[in-house]
Amino acid sequence: MQKKELRGYLALIIIISLFVGALGGALGSLFLRPYLMNRSWGQEFLGVSSNYNGSLNKDGIYQEDAATINTVKKVAPSVVSIVVSKALENIYNQTGPDIVGLENNGITLKPEAKQTQEIGGGTGFIVSSDGLIVTNKHVVFDETAEYTVILNSSEKYPAKIIARDVVSDLALLKIEATNLPVVDLGDSDNIELGQTVIAIGNTFSEFRNTVTRGIISGIDRRITAGDYNSGAEIIDGAIQTDAAINPGNSGGPLLNLFGQVIGINTAISQQGQSISFAIPINQARSVIESVKKFGRIVRPWIGVRYVQIDDAIATEKGLNYTYGALILSGNDADETAIVPDSPAAAAGLQEKDIILEVNGVKIDLEHPLLQEVNKYVPGDEITVKYARDKEEKTITVKLAERTK
Repeated sequence: MQKKELRGYLALIIIISLFVGALGGALGSLFLRPYLMNRSWGQEFLGVSSNYNGSLNKDGIYQEDAATINTVKKVAPSVVSIVVSKALENIYNQTGPDIVGLENNGITLKPEAKQTQEIGGGTGFIVSSDGLIVTNKHVVFDETAEYTVILNSSEKYPAKIIARDVVSDLALLKIEATNLPVVDLGDSDNIELGQTVIAIGNTFSEFRNTVTRGIISGIDRRITAGDYNSGAEIIDGAIQTDAAINPGNSGGPLLNLFGQVIGINTAISQQGQSISFAIPINQARSVIESVKKFGRIVRPWIGVRYVQIDDAIATEKGLNYTYGALILSGNDADETAIVPDSPAAAAGLQEKDIILEVNGVKIDLEHPLLQEVNKYVPGDEITVKYARDKEEKTITVKLAERTK
């Protein structure tokens, strides 16, 4: 009898233990595990690891959000809005005499020339404490317009266009100010797919300092960007992001979570959502330094007109190479393959030559000729490997300054 009672007690204890254990496990999964997962020591205790740091700081803000907030606080004072204005007389002159000549019983409806109207805008960022600002060329393409810069503090300054780049969608403005906050420039050669990025801009030329966040969706894209007014620009090596970049954001910074500029927001795709592009900041470094040193953009020049070879071009032209830059003349008389008195002419390059390498770098879609040449300065000598009539040769070309 005693043995039967003992067995009954043991069975009851086992059942109660199983019930308590199951209840504890359920409560732990619901409450304790999420608590531990939000703390690094808790993740170590559970024996798990995560690429996403989802822990909360003392203010109850997730760490990634805190990084975004800190980045914006750091950089926003260096981001400016650019307002484009134009005299109404110039606007009407562009539309034709039907508007300019409107009269009503002898009273001219044409406004006075002194009146101006805001016609557009964009974004820029400060790269020197005395007021040098980087933006896109298509933001300030109009030479007859007036430009005003609005700082984060709402102070307004008239701006002067210092330089418009002849080969990229870059421009620099100057305002007369001192002790301005300056951005930190990052290294766009060390970015990674999936990396978090932040864009700040003057969205729709109305909502200043709009902040959006996303990731790097693609690297080394080749795109054609532009509009009806400013024309088209080919951008090699562009950064693709899903961070929202709207009209008015052009020229603003694309940032990493260290608060460094890694790109210049430039274009959005009209064919899909969440597809935007930025010029890598490393492509702009030489432009910025050139303006700081010389007061203008100094670009190297080789003096050839070419087509970048890919599989389709190689098949169409019957070429032996699927990479390189094929030197070709254009359809117009002034589109010569080799510019007279150019570095290429002096070095002996000819039409139908294929430039294969520059200083040992293979010329392909990821390393186009223009991009490789722009790594140097006028006066530098580069080694060019090329093919002519199936024979490969090497020459030295001394780069000159590009003037147009």
